[in-house]
Amino acid sequence: MQGAPDTGSHDHARGLAGRDASPHPLQSPGLSGPQGGHVPPLKGNDLTNFSSLELHGSLIKALEAQGITEPTPIQTQAIPHILSGRDVMGLAQTGTGKTAAFGLPLVHLLMGRGKAAPKAPRALILAPTRELVNQIADHLGKLTADMPVSVATVVGGASISNQVRRLSKPTDILVATPGRLIDLLERRAVTLGDASRLVLDEADQMLDMGFIQALRRIARHLPESRQTTVFSATMPKAMAELAGTYLRDPVRVEVSPPGRTADKVEQTVHFTAQGDKARLLESYLGDHRGELALVFTRTKHGAEKLMKLLASWGFEAASIHGNKSQGQRERALKAFRDGRVQVLVATDVAARGLDIPAVRHVYNHDLPEVPEAYVHRIGRTARAGAEGNAVAFCAPAEIGALRDIEKILGRPLTVGGGVAPAPAAAAPRGKPRRPRSRPRNRRAAA
Repeated sequence: MQGAPDTGSHDHARGLAGRDASPHPLQSPGLSGPQGGHVPPLKGNDLTNFSSLELHGSLIKALEAQGITEPTPIQTQAIPHILSGRDVMGLAQTGTGKTAAFGLPLVHLLMGRGKAAPKAPRALILAPTRELVNQIADHLGKLTADMPVSVATVVGGASISNQVRRLSKPTDILVATPGRLIDLLERRAVTLGDASRLVLDEADQMLDMGFIQALRRIARHLPESRQTTVFSATMPKAMAELAGTYLRDPVRVEVSPPGRTADKVEQTVHFTAQGDKARLLESYLGDHRGELALVFTRTKHGAEKLMKLLASWGFEAASIHGNKSQGQRERALKAFRDGRVQVLVATDVAARGLDIPAVRHVYNHDLPEVPEAYVHRIGRTARAGAEGNAVAFCAPAEIGALRDIEKILGRPLTVGGGVAPAPAAAAPRGKPRRPRSRPRNRRAAA
């Protein structure tokens, strides 16, 4: 299962190692204090229901229609500060309700505040992948179904002509991947001078994917006076630079330490030879037929090869990765959500942000090069309080990657099978490399 790591989107700017360190024209002080200015939840209110958060009545009705009555911890902490106009740095593991934490106050603040002009959205949400953009838009669409707030998306891999036509109409909230948005800015199909509210979702993943330069280019088009909200599941060192560029005197809210995984995920590691991983996966999947499983590989080629192998062994399997068209990825995801496909093989980029509550098992067929990616991978299970299992397959050459993962977790993984190789058998490991972006066609797939 060899090949180049899937960077997924070809619209990446240069990786972090080659980023421009010069000050940005909109740079600001960033997070205050050594711990980022953490602020506890606002006191004086009962924050156990959405009504106490003073959200618009139409939003509360939309939530009730979905059977949602109580806010999650990240929502109770973030929403009051966003409503008050503060910049917010939100840290929370996946599956904790981050989308609603910024989506609810964003819609509330836009209601009754006039109408958007053509080509000029009033709010911008940036996300690293097509799937996450579509997921955010779907969530917002359910909230705004009966409200005069419009939502549009722009992503790579879809018709840019159709997106130009859509943006010619008034749009309140634009949800976009950075690369396609830059394409549209260069075509003057959209302007951001009225986008007084900015949200960066999965900001750590944007850094991993080398989006820092793209974000800086977009920032030049935004009004200097704006409210910015940044959400992330982990807190790598490079986030300080991102915070310094985008946030002004922010409030930091978090519901768990950065790098912490969901409490209800049972995590184990199974030591095995690299060549035995596919058959080992077959055994695990065979023991849990009928339950949805997400399998992660490092490369696009590896994902496709493994999917075809599993299908030949009788499993209902599909794959999503950077070589798949937008339509192919959407069809695979729909089949997985509907249960017609029980095994989805994916790369990190393609699966980032997926919210499929029925996923019971996550298998790390290949350990990630960037240890923080492990947190995001296993966050695809045990969502919304459910239980889940995560198994990491570790070959001798991956011992260094495993130790890096255990370091950010703050504990060793429980051994679920196999025997850890002796230290001499483990390949030497240097500093983890960031996936390199490809300069050609760099925006095509976002």
